[in-house]
Amino acid sequence: MIPFEPNLSSLAVARDILLTPFGLDEDKLLKALGTMFTHKVDYADLYFQSTKSEGWSLEEGIVKTGSFSIDQGVGVRAVSGDKTAFAYSDDISERALLEAAAATRTIARAGAGKIKIAGQMQPQGGRSLYLPNDPLASLDATAKVQLLERVEKMARAKDPRVVQVMAGLAGEYDVVLVLRSDGVLAADIRPLVRVSLTVIAEQNGRRETGSAGGGGRFSYDYFSDAVLEQYATDAVNSALVNLEARPAPAGPMTIVLGPGWPGILLHEAIGHGLEGDFNRKGSSAFSGRIGERVAAKGVTVVDDGTLAGRRGSLNIDDEGNPTQCTTLIEDGILKGYIQDTMNARLMKMPVTGNARRESFAHLPMPRMTNTYMLGGDKDPGEILASVKNGLYAVNFGGGQVDITNGKFVFSASEAYMIENGKLSYPVKGATLIGNGPDVLNRVSMIGNDMRLDSGVGVCGKEGQSVPVGVGQPTLRLDGITVGGTA
Repeated sequence: MIPFEPNLSSLAVARDILLTPFGLDEDKLLKALGTMFTHKVDYADLYFQSTKSEGWSLEEGIVKTGSFSIDQGVGVRAVSGDKTAFAYSDDISERALLEAAAATRTIARAGAGKIKIAGQMQPQGGRSLYLPNDPLASLDATAKVQLLERVEKMARAKDPRVVQVMAGLAGEYDVVLVLRSDGVLAADIRPLVRVSLTVIAEQNGRRETGSAGGGGRFSYDYFSDAVLEQYATDAVNSALVNLEARPAPAGPMTIVLGPGWPGILLHEAIGHGLEGDFNRKGSSAFSGRIGERVAAKGVTVVDDGTLAGRRGSLNIDDEGNPTQCTTLIEDGILKGYIQDTMNARLMKMPVTGNARRESFAHLPMPRMTNTYMLGGDKDPGEILASVKNGLYAVNFGGGQVDITNGKFVFSASEAYMIENGKLSYPVKGATLIGNGPDVLNRVSMIGNDMRLDSGVGVCGKEGQSVPVGVGQPTLRLDGITVGGTA
């Protein structure tokens, strides 16, 4: 990782794709920004984007769908105080830019204010967390189909009870260019790939599913046979475990969360409540609590957009700021929030490089990147052995959370009962019910096995979806309410 080194090659590629073919240069972009500052605007930016994406899916032994799309355009934003005006166009041209700029400046009164636009552009450095390659070009169409066929055969070979396999392959090549009224010019080239696998197993007329997959910011060559074999093993094992699962009991009990993907509970129940916009508006359960104890001792939570190759990582955020590792909770004490430029300015707090947007057609907002809890000093076996009766949750499916009070409901897709410190039998239908700020204080043991997820996370907020990462070590939580089916 090379922090704050100007990625001139990415900037050159972004210019060639997003500006030159449309007769645009930086002088014309400055002109468009300048028209907004004929009104009393505090800040403005232009966000250019070109995205190539594809998806392939296999079912019943054949590739049934294949899709390819190219989407490009520019978003124009003006900010005045806590007000934002936004316009976007899939027509990248000087005329479209000037029309969008004229529309957004109406957010503020006419007449130049104290804030002036920069006279020239200054290329902004970012990080070097992934290669600026086009993953779609890393395999031809035949090889992509063969990849799906291989992982399907691997899954079917695991057990004769596997009756159906569905596999998917997705790739994206995303080029962005950000130009800000303070003179910052930044670009990023973002590859993203993913393989997903779902199997259905049948036994005595009962059918159960299991899923696995992964990916990140690299090319398709990441998916070696060893990686695909692991996905097949995980998906089939999950389905077979569920074939033997009994109905889950209900009531308060001790919960042990496995490492890795169970961090999705942390992401949803706690992470969203630490985003700057909710806290500026006072609508989060964590509002105004910086410096207070919000979790048990030993609990440290970070949001880190600087992990090489990870799904949630970015060289720059969608406002052109380099990403960083932000400590949100340290040893149980709330230290800060996830911030974009506007909310950080209004809250008089540092920008954390967390401005994210689904595309040029969406406004940026403070969003998580890779959010995880740091490991502790307990052996995972010791944690399990400490529980006389409880639930061990390995994997989670869907969930819901209310940001205003932190209340959440999460369903475990793979879970086991713990009896006398050992795993006994798998259970189905277990849901964890609680309150995010409260559950942090119920952490009694923290494992030394912190692990990140395999690279499948997608986060939704206000209708926008972005790729994210989650993670955590094995955790013991005391007195958590479990909703069951028994």
